[in-house]
Amino acid sequence: MAISAVLILAITGFAWRSVDNLIANIDRIGGLGLGGGRDGAVDILLVGIDSRTDAHGNPLTTAEREMLHAGDEVGTNTDTVVLVRVPNDGRSATAISIPRDSYVDIGGQGKAKINSAYGATKETERAELLEQGESESDAERDATKAGRQALIKSVADLTGITVDHYAEVSLLGFVLLTDAVGGVEVCLNNAVDEWMSGAQFPAGRQRLDGKQALSFVRQRHDLPRGDIDRIVRQQVFMAQLVGQLLDAKILANPGKLSEISEAVGRTVVLDDGWDVLGFLQQLKDLSGGEVAFETIPVADLNSMTSDGESVVRVEPEAVRDYIAGLVGEQRAEEPAEPEVDPSTVTVSVLNAGGTAGLAGRVSTALTGEGFREGLVGNYTGASVTSSRVLAADTSDPKAAAVAEALGGLTVVADTSLSADTVSVVLASDYSGPGSAAAGMFDLDGTSSATATPIPPAPPIDAGQNGPKCVN
Repeated sequence: MAISAVLILAITGFAWRSVDNLIANIDRIGGLGLGGGRDGAVDILLVGIDSRTDAHGNPLTTAEREMLHAGDEVGTNTDTVVLVRVPNDGRSATAISIPRDSYVDIGGQGKAKINSAYGATKETERAELLEQGESESDAERDATKAGRQALIKSVADLTGITVDHYAEVSLLGFVLLTDAVGGVEVCLNNAVDEWMSGAQFPAGRQRLDGKQALSFVRQRHDLPRGDIDRIVRQQVFMAQLVGQLLDAKILANPGKLSEISEAVGRTVVLDDGWDVLGFLQQLKDLSGGEVAFETIPVADLNSMTSDGESVVRVEPEAVRDYIAGLVGEQRAEEPAEPEVDPSTVTVSVLNAGGTAGLAGRVSTALTGEGFREGLVGNYTGASVTSSRVLAADTSDPKAAAVAEALGGLTVVADTSLSADTVSVVLASDYSGPGSAAAGMFDLDGTSSATATPIPPAPPIDAGQNGPKCVN
């Protein structure tokens, strides 16, 4: 959120000539596969990282971890995922939040929460690189890159846009920036006392320092709409932060600018192909100098996966149409993957677990979706611990259709299979259609029996007067 404040300030046209001092010390990364799309806007992915290291990989001190109320667990989750869309025609920018629990397709993982794309991919890649003999430092660097790439691809797949630029900030950066501007005013509808985030605040208007502000924007438990209310908090906080910076002309104060520069230099990462100063110069004449904060449409806020995990269900088509509409364009038809007719796909289902009759039930579920029944029986190959779809080629669209129908199983290459053969191997972890756990769940593995849709709300304006009161 720190780098988003800097970018939004520049987008509003305020003191853009001063940001060169902020940008000079920022860590740069390459090879993320950015840009190349033509979708009517420059799209910037802003990521807030729940990490116990700074932008340069240095561990935080014990005092800093305590200040962040972050603990010592290992892992890198993306607590905040925001797309900033800047239309090419000079109209004002929009910052679009993506709920961290959005249940999406993640390469190599199947269906999972979008906030796990970075961390889970990173840890898997790191373990493989260490096993291959890479040093700790090289494995960490390469695995982190793989995690960032996985998140970028997951966001692009969900939204239908090409991410042009990438900006990442750690929790520490958020705290340091808030303290640098002397705290930020917020307003709560009701008092809160929630131990997991450390949020303990009275109702009404109040000014929060960095540590308090972090608890304010991280709380999602004990809120009426969970992660959606947390996103609203993040948006109104950012709107108020931008407004305070504009009013106080913080970036015109050399002392404050130095403090902000130090915070940004230690905690922010940008892609190395981004000419930020040139980009900001192009933005200084944006009409009205406004930024609107919005959230993607949610199909079900209270969805559950077949294994009991709470997730936010989103529909990619609805999300893509919504985002395309933000730049006033009809979404271009994608060169899409050829649609697979289930009646042309014969699927063998093999049981590698201990649940009697599972292969038959899963085969019945597939035939109910139009697939043709193949061999149904027990698996006699090498021991497996995770369910999978087998095909001669992992890019086989028929295998992908079967994997999607079963809730997002991973497609694994099996060179012993012919090009027109698709097999499913069911291990003890299987909980998709046809399993006892599936019962009331859809083919994507989530329940929609009591769906709670959340359509996009009116945008939050960074130019409003005073903090907006929120849950």
